[in-house]
Amino acid sequence: MCCSGFLKLMMFVFNGSIFLAGVCILGVGVWVKVDSGSLLGLLESVDGAPPGVSQLANVAYLLIAVGAVLLLIGFLGCCGAVRESRCMLLTFFSIILIIFIVEVAGAVVLLVFKDVAEQILDSLEDEVKTSIKDEYGRNNRFTSLWNATMEEFKCCGYKSYRDFNGSAFYNDNGGDLYPMTCCNETILVCNTDEAHGSMVDGCFTRLLQLIEENAVVVAAVALGIAALELAAMVVSMVLYKNIGNKA
Repeated sequence: MCCSGFLKLMMFVFNGSIFLAGVCILGVGVWVKVDSGSLLGLLESVDGAPPGVSQLANVAYLLIAVGAVLLLIGFLGCCGAVRESRCMLLTFFSIILIIFIVEVAGAVVLLVFKDVAEQILDSLEDEVKTSIKDEYGRNNRFTSLWNATMEEFKCCGYKSYRDFNGSAFYNDNGGDLYPMTCCNETILVCNTDEAHGSMVDGCFTRLLQLIEENAVVVAAVALGIAALELAAMVVSMVLYKNIGNKA
């Protein structure tokens, strides 16, 4: 009886932790989707963009999906232990086993993808610079998207302010003006000298930082959750056996 009560407590603790982890991952997924949406939208609009770019956007959807499933699994495990339902415990074990395998694989992919992301983004440099020269200052939608992205991430161009050289905006302003985000906030007129002195990072650097920081955090959380899930699977099977013996 005492052992059964202890197992129920452990199931509740493990699944409560899984539930909270699901909330965290779901929150990170939503944040990544909202925070990186404008940058990824710019990259996807570039002609000749490699297929790897779409994978950057899919990471946010994957986090949201995993977070939602973990919420459901945590709730199911707690209910199965409290109600002593063998059906719910067996369902919990089966689903958590699948999620466990997916999370371990996903954590490995995220750690590897962190290094691959720089290569994918770096390979886009020529295409992005060409699109800026052809469209910025001429295409209102493209221009607004770049302005919003640079304002949000406090960045300038893809690699630097020089990416705007030769664009319609640059030529229409006498070949010596850049977007205001390419200079420090105290600067009133962002000309070549001020942009060079301000040394504002390119959006390539900002996006790479966003990916690297989140990849490490999410991979670490995924491995931690996998350990909890492994313990929860063991406890659920022991509890499943005990309930069967009592019946």
